[in-house]
Amino acid sequence: MLQVEKQERAQVLDPIHRISEVIFGLLMALSFTGALSVATAGREEIRTVMFTALGCNLAWGLVDAVMYLVQTLTERTRNFTLMRRVRSAAIPREAHVIIADALPERLGSIISAQGLEDMRQGLASLPEPPDRGHLGRDDYVGAVGVFFLVVLATFPVVVPFMLFAETAVAMRVSNGVALATLFLAGYRLARYSGGSPWRSGFAMAAIGAALVAAIMALGG
Repeated sequence: MLQVEKQERAQVLDPIHRISEVIFGLLMALSFTGALSVATAGREEIRTVMFTALGCNLAWGLVDAVMYLVQTLTERTRNFTLMRRVRSAAIPREAHVIIADALPERLGSIISAQGLEDMRQGLASLPEPPDRGHLGRDDYVGAVGVFFLVVLATFPVVVPFMLFAETAVAMRVSNGVALATLFLAGYRLARYSGGSPWRSGFAMAAIGAALVAAIMALGG
């Protein structure tokens, strides 16, 4: 609720958002390449799968980019609405309740009355918010970033099929690169959150492998 100022690009594509988009695009590509048969897949089938994986990630990258803009606009409008409610509250206590309800549950339950009052006064000192949120240049840049993250995540998986003539070798290299990328994603997330990087890396690789198996089993 307190983020009523214009968001910076660094906030638009924070580490969690970036890594999550890469993981999503990677798993989408793996669901296609994992369906290839080492014994029977020919070059034409491999080419079809590569273009299908790329086309699917292009489509989902576009969907993700649009939904990112929708989410950004919705959250910004909600923040402005909450800010107006706080500023128009009849008594400070009413504003305190609005602020506490908007905070994460743990924080809202332990913050003191003085802390809530400081927030109320801080919000009251800000310029009058607009009636609704709007999208700016940085938001569209963020949406483009989301699109390219999903699409580019396809390439580490499909490039081995362009470099190796033998399907079995290409699949082993592709799967190895995918697992390494998933490990790195888990490692970076843990570094960002303060967790155990190595444990999180191995866990992400295992989860990714399980998710791909489930996607393939369900016909994805």
